[in-house]
Amino acid sequence: MTDLRSNYTPGTSPWAVRRAQWRALGLTDEDMAKPKIAIVNSSSQLATCYSHLDAVAAAAKEAIDAAGGIGFEIRTVAPSDFIHSAGGRGGYILSARDLISHDIEAAVEGAQLDGMLTLASCDKTAPGQLMAAARLDLPTVVVGCGYQPCGTFAGRHCDIEDVFLGAGHHAQGRITLDELTGMSENAVAGPGVCAGMGTANSMHIACEALGMALPGSTPVLANSAKMWDDVRAAGSRIVDLVRQDLRPRALLTREAFENAVTAMLSVSASINSVKHLQAVAEEAGNGVDVYGLYERLADRVPLLAAVRPNGPVSIEEFEAAGGAAGLLWQLRDLLHTDARTVTGRTLGEDLDGRGPTDPEVIRPLTRPHGRRPTIVLVRGSLAPATGIVKLAVDEERPPSFTGPAKVYDTPHDALDGLKAGDVRAGQVLVLRGLGPTGTPGMGMASRPVFALDGAGLTGKVAVVTDGQLSGLVNKGIVVGEVSPEAAAGGPLALVRDGDTISVDLTTRRADLLVPDEELAARTPVTAYADGGRGWLSVYCRTVRPLQQGAVTLEKGSTSP
Repeated sequence: MTDLRSNYTPGTSPWAVRRAQWRALGLTDEDMAKPKIAIVNSSSQLATCYSHLDAVAAAAKEAIDAAGGIGFEIRTVAPSDFIHSAGGRGGYILSARDLISHDIEAAVEGAQLDGMLTLASCDKTAPGQLMAAARLDLPTVVVGCGYQPCGTFAGRHCDIEDVFLGAGHHAQGRITLDELTGMSENAVAGPGVCAGMGTANSMHIACEALGMALPGSTPVLANSAKMWDDVRAAGSRIVDLVRQDLRPRALLTREAFENAVTAMLSVSASINSVKHLQAVAEEAGNGVDVYGLYERLADRVPLLAAVRPNGPVSIEEFEAAGGAAGLLWQLRDLLHTDARTVTGRTLGEDLDGRGPTDPEVIRPLTRPHGRRPTIVLVRGSLAPATGIVKLAVDEERPPSFTGPAKVYDTPHDALDGLKAGDVRAGQVLVLRGLGPTGTPGMGMASRPVFALDGAGLTGKVAVVTDGQLSGLVNKGIVVGEVSPEAAAGGPLALVRDGDTISVDLTTRRADLLVPDEELAARTPVTAYADGGRGWLSVYCRTVRPLQQGAVTLEKGSTSP
């Protein structure tokens, strides 16, 4: 067993004051010699994503204690896209991911604990927890804490995506307030993350593909018997992981990231997985270019699962068919199966006997849903670094779009313009100032996209934005996360109404068709928020570009 860094030499001042504190909490001297495990809990009563986590933390502590460790629950910020996007122009969403990683560092590194069991729930918790694990390089197991059960309305399946779409339809007068109210009252039937293949479930699956979650544990229905079994198994395993001194950086290798990107492409994951995995790679200091992996592997990895909103399969059906483990089993010929995982075994050993129970839900490599990538990175004069387009499984939209720009600097202005009829078929809606620096914190551009659907303009109006998008957005030609962002001097800052913009998914380009000499004569639009004096100001001053995962590092510093 490795020496425990949480143990201090008897008789010293650190030992004495720690012993005084912990004995007052009921610990014995025998307990103080055991592995001390942080149970990282983002519990909150603000959102159903987190409302069940206190009970999960309690079960995890019981399992850790039973395995011979001591569990200490610690808390972090608990961001929910649907709740916390109300303030700071939406900037508290992505920036909270990094705040989670700093919360963990302060609590775990400050107390010199020996390992971590992290309770992953809504979109930013899993990547924030992985970032902290990579930074601290302490034995860690990530536990996916489940997706929410959905309901029905008017005789049809109804989930949070339907409510999001419905709000856009109501704004355009296509459904009544009573209908939207009915949908919102029935969409969420219990705690857990959004039920589709949005960012949360995508990142839970990524954790398993990276080898940082137990095999077969994602996705899972929140509060189901299987979730509780997985929690107890993880609680037991983290104690052994500390004793074996198996650390994240030994698992978060280039091969592990290739496995994760392969899984994301094969299940048409959220485009947010790109920047989140890049952020984890930055913290691991392994030099992996995740954006490059998505580009290199895009044409190699077929689409094996079509989970809502990408296709007709529910997340419940995907879990029942084998979930992430079943998906990885089907992908095994494309994976580095010798990569190690938190089990201490190789990924190939973990997958033994875990083939999917329904090959229609999780298809084999020889019979995929399609071979065209659904996560497409584009470049060009409008997106010199990158932009990202999410496509549907059964893609019917034209692969290219050219039209005049209609420019807005806030989502609210775009929604007003859409309601006033200023956004018309054939135009390219440009929504800028929403990047990591410009908002700051990266604003949400999803509402105008859903409002376009409500106005019947999906496919008739393209969207180009430096903001982030919900993991549920896959309609129309929408180029998100354009980089460099407008606030950093990217070409978006030079776009004016009427400029011709061309997006071609075949050549994977997004171009501003304006002569260079005309652009050189323009003054960039740079009137963006500065974040004031609080956390968003700190984020604005320290955030790196998306190609570095939008991590927060002081300018001039480097990843560990």
